[in-house]
Parts: sequence; C-alpha cells; structure tokens
Amino acid sequence: MLACYTRRKHMNDPAEKNKPATDPPTMPATTLLPFARFLESVGPDTTHYVGGLVEQNTNGHIVLQEPEIELHCETCDGIRWFRCSDANRHYISGKLDFEFVAYVCKNCSKTQKTFALAVAKDGIKRSGRVQKVGELPPFGPPTPARVMKLVGEDRELFLKGRRAELRGLGIGAFAYYRRVVEEQKGRIIKEIGKVAVKVKPSRETSELFAKAEAEAQFSTAIDLIKSAIPESLLIDGHNPVTLLHSALSEGLHAQTDEECLELANHIRVLLTELAERISIALKEEATLKTAVTRLLNRKSG
Repeated sequence: MLACYTRRKHMNDPAEKNKPATDPPTMPATTLLPFARFLESVGPDTTHYVGGLVEQNTNGHIVLQEPEIELHCETCDGIRWFRCSDANRHYISGKLDFEFVAYVCKNCSKTQKTFALAVAKDGIKRSGRVQKVGELPPFGPPTPARVMKLVGEDRELFLKGRRAELRGLGIGAFAYYRRVVEEQKGRIIKEIGKVAVKVKPSRETSELFAKAEAEAQFSTAIDLIKSAIPESLLIDGHNPVTLLHSALSEGLHAQTDEECLELANHIRVLLTELAERISIALKEEATLKTAVTRLLNRKSG
C-alpha cells in the first residue's frame, strides 16, 4: 500500500512565517463538483473545481476534507461506503499541495483505495482546483469475473485496454482488445463449445469445436462452427464470434482515434455480453442437472 499521506509543514518553516500573508488569486467562477463526487467518478489526469474541498480544524489550520465515498469493494463484491483511513489530517498551504489520501471499506475494513491529488485552494473559500494524478487500484468500473474467466491468461492486457478506453485512448484500447481476442480465440471457441455440447450432446459437436479451437486462422475457425452456435448465445440474432472478427478486421492505422475508441467499446461490450450468456447457459444446465439428479435419488430412495 502506498504511504498514507505526504505532508508539507509550511507552518513550521521560519522562512514561511516571515512572508506576508497573501491569498492566491480567486479562481474563476464555475460549477463546483462535490469533493466526494470527484473522488468517486473522475478519472486520472483530470482537473476540476471542487466544492467542500477544505475546512478549518480546531487549531485554526486549513485541512483537506475527508468525505465518505461510495466505491465498489472487491472483497464485499458490491458498492460500499469507504472512509478515509489516514491517521493524520492533510494540511493545505493555500498554494499547490500534493497529497496521498487513503480510504478503506467501512464494511470489511480490507479493500483499500489511495488517491494521489494535486490541490490548489481557492483563496479564502472552501473550494479549490484539484487534479487527480492517479489512484490505486486503478480508476474504472469493476470488470465482471465472467469476462476475466473468458479472457484467461490475458486478463492484464484486457484491463490495460479498459484503462485506455476510460481515458479516451482509442488506438491503445483497440490494440489491447484486439490482441486479447486474437490470443484467446481458442479459449473463446472452447467456452462456446461447452454450451453447444450441453445443448446438443454428440461426438460430432465436440470434435467440431475442438477442431475450430486448434485452427490458426480465425476466419476458418468461424466457418467451422458458424452453424453450431447455440441460439442462446446469439446476440441480436448474430453469431458473436463473427461480430468480434468483423470489429477486429477494421484496419488500426486506417481509423482515427475516435473511431478506434468506438470499435474498442464494441469489442468490450460484445465480450462482456458473450461471457454473461455463456455463464448463464452453463449455470442453467448445471442447475437443471442437479434438480434431475435429486429427483431421481428421491424416487429411488
């Protein structure tokens, strides 16, 4: 875990005490974003004018506010309240301060989040300008576990693509997602094959998907299984693997960054939906099999 905070003790510096007390110029009026909202929803490398940023403590010093915030907790597997876990307050000088602010889940006291902030107080007001330099774990909505299972060993590449997408880096996001799909096409076909075999059990179906899984050419693999895709996995009536291949076939260097960002979004949405449908199909089959087994056991008993 990063250090809980970085402190500049301007008030203990004799040179600072001898300087005339002057406030920095007041920032231009603009719509203020609540500090809690800033921490929860603003990505890295972003600057906002924030309200409720600082307060005066009992000793008369200006300190950073520490609002409770709502974040996704991986341990609790849901949205939970987080509180600031720093032992000491963050003193703000009125100039430019760099602060590490640590939070912890109030429910499990295990999941942590640390923000790196650049803070500039707005004169004598409680508002100011804040840049989120970074955060750990990285910013972004949680990625469903089903998707992580589908992309297998390329989990980190997928997450890098997600972070690039969230920052609006279209070419980078597209390149990461394309590599993930190309590297894991065999695994994706294998997972689809599991559903196909459950729906239509036969040696022919099993051998067909095994052959497609081992096929080096993506287009050839698609042709092999295009008539065997279970209806429950079709997305708006279309073969999900064909849709993925179509998105990947777009030339990376022929597209603008904005166009690549749109394609990257499509690829991620398709992968997420496919992973969801595979999981549901296999879960339903497992549930049905368990129900049948229990009924048979009761009858025989």
